[in-house]
Amino acid sequence: MNTTDNLDIYNDPLQYDRQYGGYDADTRFILGHLPPPGSAVIDLACGTGRISIPVADAGYEVTGVDLHEGMLERAREKAAEQGLPIRFLRQDCRELDLPVSAPLIVMAGNSFQHFLTNEDQDRMLESVRRHLEPGGRFIFDTRNPVLAELAIPDRYEETSETDERRIREVHTETYDPTTQTLHCMTEKFTEDGTPLGQDAISLRYTYPLELERLLQQHGFRLENRYGDWSGRPFQAQSGQMVCICRRDEP
Repeated sequence: MNTTDNLDIYNDPLQYDRQYGGYDADTRFILGHLPPPGSAVIDLACGTGRISIPVADAGYEVTGVDLHEGMLERAREKAAEQGLPIRFLRQDCRELDLPVSAPLIVMAGNSFQHFLTNEDQDRMLESVRRHLEPGGRFIFDTRNPVLAELAIPDRYEETSETDERRIREVHTETYDPTTQTLHCMTEKFTEDGTPLGQDAISLRYTYPLELERLLQQHGFRLENRYGDWSGRPFQAQSGQMVCICRRDEP
């Protein structure tokens, strides 16, 4: 599986907004780390504009980038409703060719984990660096690999709702330590048990020291690393690594 095949869960942008539209911890963090007003900001893997729109509303020139056209269409609709002139572009983050560079590039929602191979990670970081102004910052998050949690296959259920019905979801997660990849499968059923299909996603985990070296190799200096978007200190059992990186000059 590669990055472009790993998008099943994003095929319903409206449902995505129902599930995640109320989450704003990352948005609040990013709003607290913006460059001077009026600057350009690039939001990678922007989805339906959950972060792009508040940043633009704060007075910034925002370019949102995503690989999924359906998510971008939803983002454009939402921005238009608020009268915000955000540029939303469909591009692969490994091959960015944007008409702008910026002092701040962000990538939230653990999207860093979509880059499943060493080559994917290398190409993405090279692409980010090309569009980041010297001395600019790249802010992103990725889940912290806590081995005690990953070592045991996990299976759990939860429910979600659409406009028409309630859906039971059965999630199965299995970690492959040889590729550092978590394979996630979701099977969906109506309340009476009728199958509605399934979707899958694979997520690459990167270890703390591995991440430091990776960033350094691509010309980034890790300024701060937090355990979550609230700014808690990073610890061994933290669920996330929220990273603020500065592009070394030149």
